[in-house]
Amino acid sequence: MAKDLQVLNALDVAKTQWYHFTAVIIAGMGFFTDAYDLFCISLVTKLLGRIYYHVEGATKPGTLPPNVSAAVNGVAFCGTLSGQLFFGWLGDKMGRKKVYGMTLMLMVICSVASGLSFGHDAKAVISTLCFFRFWLGFGIGGDYPLSATIMSEYANKKTRGAFIAAVFAMQGFGILAGGLFAIIISVAFKTQFDAPAYEDNAIASTVPQADYVWRIILMVGALPAALTYYWRMKMPETARYTALVAKNAAKAASDMSKVLQSEIQPEEQKAENHDGSNSFGLFSKEFLRRHGLHLLGTTTTWFLLDIAFYSQNLFQKDIFSAIGWIPAAKTMNAIDEVYRIARAQTLIALLSTVPGYWFTVALIDKIGRFAIQLMGFFFMTVFMFALAIPYDHWTHKENRIGFVVMYSLTFFFANFGPNATTFVVPAEIFPARLRSTCHGISAASGKLGAIVGAFGFLYLAQNKDKAKADAGYPAGIGVRNSLLVLGVVNFLGMLFTFLVPESKGKSLEEMSGENENEDEGSHHNRTVPV
Repeated sequence: MAKDLQVLNALDVAKTQWYHFTAVIIAGMGFFTDAYDLFCISLVTKLLGRIYYHVEGATKPGTLPPNVSAAVNGVAFCGTLSGQLFFGWLGDKMGRKKVYGMTLMLMVICSVASGLSFGHDAKAVISTLCFFRFWLGFGIGGDYPLSATIMSEYANKKTRGAFIAAVFAMQGFGILAGGLFAIIISVAFKTQFDAPAYEDNAIASTVPQADYVWRIILMVGALPAALTYYWRMKMPETARYTALVAKNAAKAASDMSKVLQSEIQPEEQKAENHDGSNSFGLFSKEFLRRHGLHLLGTTTTWFLLDIAFYSQNLFQKDIFSAIGWIPAAKTMNAIDEVYRIARAQTLIALLSTVPGYWFTVALIDKIGRFAIQLMGFFFMTVFMFALAIPYDHWTHKENRIGFVVMYSLTFFFANFGPNATTFVVPAEIFPARLRSTCHGISAASGKLGAIVGAFGFLYLAQNKDKAKADAGYPAGIGVRNSLLVLGVVNFLGMLFTFLVPESKGKSLEEMSGENENEDEGSHHNRTVPV
C-alpha cells in the first residue's frame, strides 16, 4: 500500500533541501509569467483605444468599444479555463513532467505572437491579439494544476503548504514586473518622442511610435518562460506519480535518490498490490462519497474568490481615476497615460499584493489553510462593505488616501487568504491519479468566476446615469452597489470554506485516503475506474 512505500515516506520526512527551492523557482517562474501575461493587458488597453479607435474631433481620446474591451480583457481567461481542464486531465494521464514542457512552449510562442499583428487596421490588430491571447491563456491554464501538483508531490509534510504557496506567490512578482517594465518602456519612449496633451493637439498626442509600446510590453512576457524551459525538462517525474499512478516504485526510488541525495531502497512488488479499493474513477460513487464535498468546497470557494479578485483588478484604473490618482485622459498624451496607470498599479502591487502572498507563505504551515482562508474572506467582506456603505464619503478629495488604504487592504487579505489557499488545498486532498484533474477543475471554476468578475462588473460598475457611463456602455448599478454585491460574494466564500478539510501536517496519502488498508478497502463496493 501507499504507506508502505519507502520513497513516499522519504519525501514526507525529507529535510528542506536545495532541490525544494529549485523546484519552487522552476514552477514559480511559470506563475511569474502567467501573472505578467494576464495582467499586463490592463496596462495597455487605454493605449489601444487611443491608437486604433480615435474619433476625429472628439473631446476625449478614443477608447475600446465595450465588446472589444471585453474580448481583449477576457479572451485570455477563456483560454485559461479550457487549458486548466485539458492539461489537468492530461497531467494525470501522461504524467506531470511531459505535459509541463508543452504548456511552457505554448506560452513563449503566444506571448511573442500576441505582440505581432496581421495587418494595420483596428480589426486585424485586435483579432490577432485576441487569437493569440486565447492560446496564451490555454498554456497558462495548464500551468495551474501542473505547478501545484508537482510542488505538492515533491514537498515534505512539514513545509508543503509554504512551498505550494511560494510558487503561487510568484504571481505577485509577475504583476509587479509588468508594472515596472511598463514604467521603464513608457519613460524611455516619453523622453525620446515628446508629444502634447490630447486637449492641445488630438492627433499629435499619440505619436506613431506608441504602437511599439504595447507590443514590447506584451512580448517581453516570453522571456521568463523561455529561460526556465531547460530546467523544467531536467526535473524528474514526481515520485508519487511514478509510484502510485505509473506503478513503478523502483524508478520512483531511483529518481528521488538522485534528487534527495540519499539512498532509497528500490521496492518492486509492494507497489504491485497497490490497487484494489483505490482504483475508483472521477465519476464513481466512491469518489462522490469520499471527495464529493471536498470538490464542491474547492470549486465554490475559488469561484467566489475570483469574482471578487478579478473584478477588483480590472477596476483598478477606474478607481484610480475616480479618486484622482490618474488625471483625466484628455490632459495627457498616450504614452504618459500608460506611465500613470503602470505607476498606480505598481504601487498597489508593492504595498499590498506582494506582501499578502508572503504572509501566507510564512504562516500557512503554522496556522493552517482553513484559518487563513476563513480570515481572508472575513476581512474582504468587511472592507468591501466599509468601502461601499459610505461610498460618497470616499469620493471626496480629502478622503482619497483612506480609500486607497482600504482598497489595498482588501487586496492584502485576498492574498493573505483565499487567493493563496484555494490554490494550495486542491493539490493536497485528492488521490494522486486524480490530483491534477481535480486541481484543474477547481482552477477552471475559479476562472469562470474571473470571467463573471471581469465581464459582469465591467457593465455593472457603470454609472447609473447613461450619460455618465463610459462611451458605448449601458447604464449600470454604479460602483457603490457593485462593491455591495462583492461584499456578499465574499461572505458566501466564507460559508463554503467549511466544506474544505484542513491538510496541515498530514501526508498526501493520508489526506486522500490512499493509505487505507487493503482489507478495509475490500468492504467498499469496488467501482470500475472511468
